[in-house]
Amino acid sequence: MSDQEQPRPRKFQSITSSGGFKIAMLIILILLLLIPINMIRSLVNERSHRASDAEWSIMEAWGSQFVLYGPVIRIPLVEREEFRYKTEKEGEKVEVRTYNKAVWITPKDLNIQADFSAEKKRRGIFSVALFSGDVSLTGSFSLERARDELKENQELFPQQAEIIIGLSNQKGIRKIAKADWNGDELFFKPGNLNFSFDMSGNNGINASSPFNTTGTNTFDIQISIQGGKSLRALPIGELTRTRVRSDWPAPSFQGGSLPINYTLSESGFDAEWEISYLSRSIPLFWITGEKGEYDGRMYFKGELFGVDFFKPLDHYALNERAVKYAVLFLIIPFLTLFFLEIFSKMSIHPAQYLISGLANIIFYLLLLSISEHLSFSVSYLIASVALTTMMSLYARSLLGSWTGSAYMGLVMALLYLILYLTLNAEDWALLIGSIVAFLICAVVMFITRKLDWKNLSLKG
Repeated sequence: MSDQEQPRPRKFQSITSSGGFKIAMLIILILLLLIPINMIRSLVNERSHRASDAEWSIMEAWGSQFVLYGPVIRIPLVEREEFRYKTEKEGEKVEVRTYNKAVWITPKDLNIQADFSAEKKRRGIFSVALFSGDVSLTGSFSLERARDELKENQELFPQQAEIIIGLSNQKGIRKIAKADWNGDELFFKPGNLNFSFDMSGNNGINASSPFNTTGTNTFDIQISIQGGKSLRALPIGELTRTRVRSDWPAPSFQGGSLPINYTLSESGFDAEWEISYLSRSIPLFWITGEKGEYDGRMYFKGELFGVDFFKPLDHYALNERAVKYAVLFLIIPFLTLFFLEIFSKMSIHPAQYLISGLANIIFYLLLLSISEHLSFSVSYLIASVALTTMMSLYARSLLGSWTGSAYMGLVMALLYLILYLTLNAEDWALLIGSIVAFLICAVVMFITRKLDWKNLSLKG
């Protein structure tokens, strides 16, 4: 090799050994490691969707999420309209046209009593909360509110009235234990007679219930039902009182109205609602055409209320949130190794930084896979202890010192502790993250205040 070619390797060596080059390499490594992080995030989403599919398949066979619409009364109504016209031969003629309609009446008062037992059903490693029990519907109907709105050309047929209860899924009915209407027994049939604008589809039950137009009509219906994951009811009464009891210890009250009071314990919950027609947008009565069409189409979904039977901790949601903090688990261990390299005056190759970064990414794979079989807290403890131990031992082999290993172990342990606290304090997550970022920045500024970045050494 000629003398002119000798300076080139030296110049290249001086560039690669500079502080700027090493920092640039670490930044490139962090950016490259974002690729497997995104792959793990996709894996978490995939497993979460698979769990949801398994839950829905279990629930579909059991009765799905239970939604109760009603009861309401449907009374046939005939509207007659006269049309007068003249002809040259016969003079003035009158033609009477009739329209078949129906008036729908909501309860004057509605009392819903529900008592359920709940349990988890499993399919493979996936599970869902299912419940079964009895729902009691009691109350009364009256034509009082609708009578003044009926026109003279409208005729009711109260002897053909029917009581209708809409459901989200026909499979949710086990049996009808009691069905009483004005002291007489009701015989229910499947179907909801065009009660479809309430989003219950054609699912439901109906029974003939001759209606007393001058007095009060009472009902007492008890249904044994089953469902999964959630219970919803429509506050369709002029005054709707509801009480739901269950042995499920972790309810989540949802919907357009929250309970006025409730009690929670390890043995279950007991919740009560009281909803007036003044606080919701459902009319007390309405008139539809022959096929059930209604001009002022009603959307009841926002009025539904009830409870979700959910798992206290959704480990897939916690895993997804944990992956969002993965960049910190690349930057901070890299910074720790970087400063330990400077203080120990040892040289760490970029490939060794890459290996340590991959090790920190494996933490999320361990956490996801273990949490599908054990509780999230236990899974987190196992994965964090495993990674902290491995990173400490790896730092010992790189730096040749147990002191450096102890520093790395302390940093990793603090990181995993902060992440766990953040994951379990969702309302405080932003505050915790902001404080941690501030402290990390302050520590880095303090450590590097006397650092010669050009030569990566401390200033004398």
